[in-house]
Amino acid sequence: MLYILQTALELGFVYSLVALALFLSYRILDIADLTTDGCFVLGMAVSVSAAAAGHPFAGILLGVIAGGCAGFITAFLQTKMGVPSILAGIITNTGLYTVNLIAMGWSSNISLLKQETIYTLFKKTGIGGDWYELVLSAAFALTCMVLMRWFLSTRLGLSIRATGDNMDMVSASSINPTYTITVGLIIANCMTGLSGALAGQLQKTADINGGTGIVVIGLACLIIGETVLQGRKSITRNIAACLAGNIIYRFIYALILRTRVLPIECLKLMTAVIVALAIAAPTLRQNAAYRMKARRES
Repeated sequence: MLYILQTALELGFVYSLVALALFLSYRILDIADLTTDGCFVLGMAVSVSAAAAGHPFAGILLGVIAGGCAGFITAFLQTKMGVPSILAGIITNTGLYTVNLIAMGWSSNISLLKQETIYTLFKKTGIGGDWYELVLSAAFALTCMVLMRWFLSTRLGLSIRATGDNMDMVSASSINPTYTITVGLIIANCMTGLSGALAGQLQKTADINGGTGIVVIGLACLIIGETVLQGRKSITRNIAACLAGNIIYRFIYALILRTRVLPIECLKLMTAVIVALAIAAPTLRQNAAYRMKARRES
């Protein structure tokens, strides 16, 4: 059970950055950014390729920059070319498949079994003992969450929040929505690229299909966290929900893998069920509350 908990925490911290990115794009900017799948693989591909060349730290930085570039392309298509937000994400995501193959040297996967990563280098410091991967992953994730909370309270961050609430009002207030949308999507995809970069070096591999469905899972984890952390809505609570939802999801996933409750072949179906229930949870809860209220009144 301790191993399951450790695995869930490690992956929960790493993948919480995807939920954090979706929180910014979907919850704050109200944009369904479908760049996430390809952007995650892009960060992973760039990071692992750089680590394979002997530059693991540069790989993390390059993964973040690559993710930001993907976000800029999506924002450019949306704000300058007039492409609807969903289609802009799909177009960028489609093009990233080839870009990811190029980043991986036209190979569908890369292995780091004999190369150093930031995790193996951190292990040599002796910090964290057997939990060194968790310590490093948590340091990255918590730092990003603190910075995100600070950023959203700055003038630019408040402008981005206002853009998501009412774009017409923002335009009338002499704030350029093109600029705020572009900055928001760049930052969101930087977080996704960082998540992919960390995941690649943590798992010591990059796969061209490693990001399939990550946008749906990330959104589901965000909703799971929001459902668990009920109460007065706030930015801090929603950011914490990104982490809480991912840890819960990864714990359930690791538990099923470890205990073999379901065959390996059924994991995709199980993932679909968990995601569907997580997304439907708010509606189910509202319907249940409505029925209970109707019974009391009758």
